Amino acid sequence: MLLSREEWTQRAQSHRERLAPYVEPHLARRGARVKHPVNDFLFTYYSYRPAQLLRWHPGFGVSLEDSSEYSSLKGYAPAGRAARPATAERVETNTVSAAYVSSQHLLIETLLKLLRATASREANFGCFGLHEWAMVYRLTPEQVRHADWPLRLGAAGTDRVVETHRIACSHFDAYRFFTPPAAPLNTLSPRSDDRAAFEQPGCLHGNMDLYKHAFRLSPLISSDLVADCFELAWDIRTMDMRAAPYDLAELGLDPIRIETAAGKQEYAAAQRAFAERAAPLRECLIAECERLIEA
Repeated sequence: MLLSREEWTQRAQSHRERLAPYVEPHLARRGARVKHPVNDFLFTYYSYRPAQLLRWHPGFGVSLEDSSEYSSLKGYAPAGRAARPATAERVETNTVSAAYVSSQHLLIETLLKLLRATASREANFGCFGLHEWAMVYRLTPEQVRHADWPLRLGAAGTDRVVETHRIACSHFDAYRFFTPPAAPLNTLSPRSDDRAAFEQPGCLHGNMDLYKHAFRLSPLISSDLVADCFELAWDIRTMDMRAAPYDLAELGLDPIRIETAAGKQEYAAAQRAFAERAAPLRECLIAECERLIEA
């Protein structure tokens, strides 16, 4: 496929306008050295920089007409000269190269294995977001990650929630932040090298990580899919922190009181809704990985 300069610049502009409302407030806060425990997470926890997120890529198999802006970007190569249909004028084009696709083969295969394994597993909606509670278990106030925000139930109340609930966190990148006293309380023991054996499609962090998988495949896949995964991750993070032990009322976030029966029901319902949103995005990523391996 060949996109004219008019076509691809319009798509690039639409992409930037879509994501600017998320990126620009973060950059303003960063400049003012003001932290936001919810809205800064996707920019600080993940390695994809704001400028990278705002840049649009068409994905492998699409050439961009008159696109010198892309000629120096990683993964791109000149695709020869193409004739404009109306004028027969020949212009330079750029595209993600087949050589770059080949160089990313191991990454693509690894992600495909993880995505397929996650999609094939039955979803679990019984964790109730206790990973965030386990991350502050038996810590002093100054040790808590978001120390500027008080614990809604206080330290003793928070510890009691951890001690009186079954913890079954399947996501290594959440489990690795458990405090030392909390780690043995987890009924599962996920490791960094066995994610495919534990990831399941009901996990909030597993679905949030679809954004990570998508941007790791950039520029091999369309940035439209990266943006879809980003927006899902944004909404999940908001819900995740509403269920966390922190009191974030000043940020306009009403708590999901997972220590109560009603709160558990609310959490599980939201978790199901996010799993339904995540499923087609996961399938799109699987299809893209399969296409790239074929290529």
